[in-house]
Amino acid sequence: MNYQVRFTKQAEDDLLRLYDFILERDASDTSLAERALEAIQHGVRSLELAPFNCRKAEPDSPFLRELMLPFGASGYVALFEIDDAQTVTILAVRHQREDDYH
Repeated sequence: MNYQVRFTKQAEDDLLRLYDFILERDASDTSLAERALEAIQHGVRSLELAPFNCRKAEPDSPFLRELMLPFGASGYVALFEIDDAQTVTILAVRHQREDDYH
């Protein structure tokens, strides 16, 4: 069964923020920013087939999960919810080294 993956407005804003963060460090490094977004997009596609393979974000919530997205020495994490038998919603995307990453 294939799931449709969608992004909340907050998650879309997170992607822009992460892209901009890389460019703030080095405005000429657009290729790194593009590769980071591609790594996130590639990882998110795995949710189309097997979202239940990802770890639970909270022990008591079987439908709220986290997808680890390796990139470089660390990577990103996408918080998502399995809405029903057809839909997965990405709620947030964070870099693993951000202060609010848990």
